[in-house]
Amino acid sequence: MEASVPSARSRALAVLRVRSRASAVALLPAALAVVLVAARATGRLAGDPWPTVTLVVCVVAAIVLLVGGAFAAVVLRASPAVTPTVPLSEAAAPDLYRLVRDLADRMDVPPPSAIALTPDCDSWLEDRSHAAHRRGAARVLGAGHGPVGPESEPGAAPVLVIGSPFLWWMRVAELRAVLAPVVAGTGPSAHPDIADARGFVRGLDAAVDVGGRRGLGWIAAPARLLLRLCRTDAAEMERGVAAAASERAQGVDYGLRIVAQEQVGLAYAGWDRLLTRVALPAWRMGRWPAHLDAGVVSALTELSRRDRLAEGFTSRLGERPACDLLEQPGLIDEAASLLAARLFHGGPAEAGPDWSPVDWSAYPEEVVDRKWRTEAARLHAALDALAVPAGLPASPSAPASPGSPGSPGSPASPVSPASAPAASPAARPGSQGSSGAGATGSAGPATLAAADPPSPTTDAFAGPTLERVLGYLTDLGGDGAAGEALAGRITGDLAREERAAGPAAGAGKARGADTVPLFPLQPPRSGRDLLADHVTAMVCCAAVDSAGATPGLDWLDGPVLLVGGDRRSDLAPRVLCLVEEGNPEPLRDWLSALGVRPEKPVRLV
Repeated sequence: MEASVPSARSRALAVLRVRSRASAVALLPAALAVVLVAARATGRLAGDPWPTVTLVVCVVAAIVLLVGGAFAAVVLRASPAVTPTVPLSEAAAPDLYRLVRDLADRMDVPPPSAIALTPDCDSWLEDRSHAAHRRGAARVLGAGHGPVGPESEPGAAPVLVIGSPFLWWMRVAELRAVLAPVVAGTGPSAHPDIADARGFVRGLDAAVDVGGRRGLGWIAAPARLLLRLCRTDAAEMERGVAAAASERAQGVDYGLRIVAQEQVGLAYAGWDRLLTRVALPAWRMGRWPAHLDAGVVSALTELSRRDRLAEGFTSRLGERPACDLLEQPGLIDEAASLLAARLFHGGPAEAGPDWSPVDWSAYPEEVVDRKWRTEAARLHAALDALAVPAGLPASPSAPASPGSPGSPGSPASPVSPASAPAASPAARPGSQGSSGAGATGSAGPATLAAADPPSPTTDAFAGPTLERVLGYLTDLGGDGAAGEALAGRITGDLAREERAAGPAAGAGKARGADTVPLFPLQPPRSGRDLLADHVTAMVCCAAVDSAGATPGLDWLDGPVLLVGGDRRSDLAPRVLCLVEEGNPEPLRDWLSALGVRPEKPVRLV
């Protein structure tokens, strides 16, 4: 027995004593009632006021027993939190099951009852012997997105949950070293006192959740009180279990584990960048990258190339990857990618017309380009709402009169079809509205590529052009009022679109205690940040349409603009100079050097 197991067991007994004392408090009025009734029956408490006292105590005892019994029933029957995972049957990963069983045999501990994957950089043991876990395992994944593992029987060993990025980035030997102390935890977990104490704490935690429902608020208060009383001992019990598992695993690949832990830290960094910079823009558009785990290899390889501290890590890629332990790694990757979108963004549990997968090869065209044009359309819709002049017709031979709509002297410019508010991208995948100066809203895609730009002698800008944006944001007064108004309008429009799009746009949904997204990635964005993003999108659209640039994907930074195949990373500071200072000159110089014509209309979604 490891030295830490007795310590963990003593803490478990302390947790169980809290349960015993709570039971004693609930039974105390009943015991007192029994004593009084017995005394009355033997004539020891004759006369007043004992009949009344006995009756009152009996009533109180009955009420306390009913309440205590109901509370105990809730604690015993309440469904503990279910971690959404991708279950793996042994048929789907026979080599992985064999590796885990070999680890358990070497450390002389019970093997886990099943294996599941989580779209995160972590691994742990989870007790799923409760009936609610067995019912929820298949429901979380959804039909047609991967094999479902065996159900855990009551009293069975816990389930081993493995972070899916580990399988794709780590080599087989590294994964084995990392999993050794996790698998070793099945030994202390099998101790009856520790298992009983854990079940009691999980029941209290579930009872707190039940207490949040209407009419059951009285359950939460005693559950929170008992959790506070046993919190310290429960935490120390878990530390003792972890220490015992670590001690038992020291004889298994200990030297390699130190090296493998470096890969764990690298995986955390690359996975976070891949989710926030690459996956999140696609999720916001109703698309989900179908192979996130395969993408993490590219992201971490790029991170190793850029970061001197990670140099040399890519040399190990010639060894056998841990994903070879799976029979169908592509299918499992797709299931984990869909679950990641649900957990971190609140997307639906299954693919559909408004929530479709996208391959990495199609990402620049179907996500990056569409994202830019959607944001450019939203920017021009905001300008229309602020009555910014949309300009003259495309042909310079038909100049507008000073009082005509769209002329500089017009008090308000009507919203043109080209810059009307676009529908939510989740509601119209692949669709394109008509665009172009003077467009009539006819069906089918149309390109805003007017042969003749507006007359340089006029101050108006034709349709959805970059010049229109530059002209509006050029703040001669320096107070930033133009940018603030536009940023506020964009913020409001974006919020309305996200509310209308629902879960696919990150609004999430609630289904009892199952609320998603569980771990939202999207940080709060200021109006200025949103405005800078939309101006950048407009610049990129203009560069693609008039200067031969192309949308691209950077594995660490997400959507990027490629010019001649090379990434242009010098655009952001020039856009910020325009948005924050009202100074367009740095951006105009950049556009001129690139050959972008700001006055030329661009194609919008």
